[in-house]
Amino acid sequence: MRAAALMLVLLLAVLPAFGSKEESLDELKKRAETAKVEDQPPLCTDIAQRQLDAADKLYTDGKVYEARAALDDVVKYSGQASTAAVKTGKHLKHTEITIRKMAERLRTIRRSLAFEDQAPVQDAADRLESMRNDLLSRMFSKGSK
Repeated sequence: MRAAALMLVLLLAVLPAFGSKEESLDELKKRAETAKVEDQPPLCTDIAQRQLDAADKLYTDGKVYEARAALDDVVKYSGQASTAAVKTGKHLKHTEITIRKMAERLRTIRRSLAFEDQAPVQDAADRLESMRNDLLSRMFSKGSK
């Protein structure tokens, strides 16, 4: 009897995961556009991370122009996340950590590319670092709380 009850509990806990689907990138972008400012940082960083994954794959596949378009989205949505976090004072730490990790990954990607393809990736990494510095300044400035 105990084993059956345990199996039922486990089944009920796992079942919702099978029914849920991950939002498409376009759906996530639309949701980020209409979200309240305080809800934008996690949405925008999710979009930026997905586009970073896409850019990495596109560079690996030799699709440089498509990769640059994805890279532009990484910078755009990281900027939106950073601006919203600084403006509201919410999600500062998570946004800073996410942007730092993305900047590190961009530097790793840059090292794997042909010389002529490295500049846009380095520029994106530099722009993310600038956003990160703004977030850190906001987090550790006097009177920030």
